Amino acid sequence: MNNSVIRYILGYILRIEAILLLLPTFVAVLYQEQSGFWYLFVAIICIVLGTILSWRKPQDFIFYLKEGSVATALSWILLSIFGALPFYLSGAIPSYTDALFETISGFTTTGASILSDVEALDHCHLIWRSFTHWIGGMGVLVFLLMIIPLSGGSHMNLMRAESPGPSVSKLKPKLKTTARILYLIYLSMTILEALLLLVGGMPLFDTLCTTFGTAGTGGFGIKNDSIGSYSPYLQWIVTIFMILFSINFNAYYYILYRNWRKAFHIEEIRYYILIISCAIIIIFINLLQTATNISDAFRHACFQVASIISSTGFSTVDFNTWSETSRTILVMLMFIGACAGSTGGGIKVSRIVILVKSLGKELASYIHPKLVRKINFEGKPVEHDVVRATNVYLVTFFLIFSASVFLISLEDQDLITNFTAVTTTINNIGPGLDGVGPTQNFGFFKPLTKYVLMFDMLAGRLELFPLLIFFHPTLWRELFTKRNKIKKEKGQKRSSVSKRS
Repeated sequence: MNNSVIRYILGYILRIEAILLLLPTFVAVLYQEQSGFWYLFVAIICIVLGTILSWRKPQDFIFYLKEGSVATALSWILLSIFGALPFYLSGAIPSYTDALFETISGFTTTGASILSDVEALDHCHLIWRSFTHWIGGMGVLVFLLMIIPLSGGSHMNLMRAESPGPSVSKLKPKLKTTARILYLIYLSMTILEALLLLVGGMPLFDTLCTTFGTAGTGGFGIKNDSIGSYSPYLQWIVTIFMILFSINFNAYYYILYRNWRKAFHIEEIRYYILIISCAIIIIFINLLQTATNISDAFRHACFQVASIISSTGFSTVDFNTWSETSRTILVMLMFIGACAGSTGGGIKVSRIVILVKSLGKELASYIHPKLVRKINFEGKPVEHDVVRATNVYLVTFFLIFSASVFLISLEDQDLITNFTAVTTTINNIGPGLDGVGPTQNFGFFKPLTKYVLMFDMLAGRLELFPLLIFFHPTLWRELFTKRNKIKKEKGQKRSSVSKRS
C-alpha cells in the first residue's frame, strides 16, 4: 500500500479545511460573534498539521483502488473530526459526540440534526452547518483532483471511491478537466439559485445557507420549521433546484457543450422524472381529502417528494401527520434516491433500473431457457461486472441496514423510529418518521446509537465499500507487514553500518 500518497492527500485535505473554516470566521467578524475565534483556532491547527503531513512529497504518486478507498474514507473522517471542534470548543454543542454527529451529518449531506432549537445558534455556526453540505455535495476529493499530480489512473481510483453511482466515467480524456467542469457546473447552479432566492426577497444570510443546503442536497435549515415560514415562491425555487441538483451532472455537461440530444435522452433521468411525477400525483390525491387549499396541497406534495427523493430533507409541513399511503411512498423514495453522478443520496435510480431489468431477464430465462439476452441501459449493453457490482451493493446495503436497525433497537425505541432513523441516515436523507420526524431531532438517542448512525451516514455517502474496507483483515495485515518490513530494513542498515565501523 502506498502510505506516503495517503499521508500526502490527508495533509492536503486538512489544508483545504483550514481555508474553508475562514468563511464562518469571516461571518463571526461580520456579526461580532466571539465563537468565531474557535473557527480560526481550528483552522490554524489544520494548516499546521496539514503542512506537516504534506511537507514531503511521495516518491511515487501511483496508487490503486485500495489506496483510493482508504484515502477517501480517512479524508471524510478527518474532515468531520476537525470540523466538529468549533461546535464543541465554543460550547454551542456541549457534547463532542453530538458535535461530531452534526458535522458528519453536514459533510455527508444527510441533514439529520441533534439540535432542538437551531435558531439559538450564532450565525457562524449556522453558516458552517450549511457550508458543510456544499462541500460534501460534490466531494472535497473531486476538488483535490484538480490540484494533486497523481498518475497511472490514480485520479480515477480516487474519484471512484467518492463519486455516487454504479460506475464513474470521464467527461473529458483528462480527469482533472472533468473535475473542473463538474465544479464549474456546481458553482454556476449554486449562484443561479442564490440569485433567484434573493429576487424573491429572502435575506442574504438565509439565501446562502438555503442555497448551500439545496446544492449539496443536505437540508440543514436555519429555522426551526425548516423552509415552512418562507413564501410559496421561495419554496418553489427550492423545489426546482432540489430536483436539478439530484439529476446526473452528465446532462448539464451535454447542455454546456450543446449536445441537446444526449442531454435529453439520458434513460436514468427519464425514469427519475417518472418516479417523481407518480409520487406527486398519489400524494396530492391523498392530501386533497383533508386539504382546504388545493394549490397549497400541490405545492407541499411537490416539495416533499422532491426533498425526499433528492435526499435533501427540507420540509414545509410535518409530513409525519400525513396518511399512511403518503408516508409509505416517502419511505420508498428514501431508498430509491437520486440519480448517479449527482449530489443526492439513496440507492440511486440507475441501480434500481438495472435491478428491475435483471429481474426481467431472469424471468425471461425461466420461460425461454436457451434465450441469450443482454441488459441495455442508456442505449448500451450493461457489462456483467456492473450487474454483479449492483447486486453485491444491494446485498451489502441491506446487511448494514439490518445490522444497524438491530443495534439501535437495543435502546428500546419504537420500530418506526428505529427503522426510519437508519433509513434516513444510510440514504443521507435527514428527517424520518415518528421520533425522528421533520419536527423532531436525533438528540434523544444514546451515544452508541449515534455512532451507529454516524457510521451509516458515512457508509451511505461513500457508497459503502470505502468504509467497509477497514474491516477487512487483509488491509491491516498488509499495513503491518509493510511496517515490519521497513523496520527490518532499517535494522539491517544499522547493523551493516556498525560492522563497517
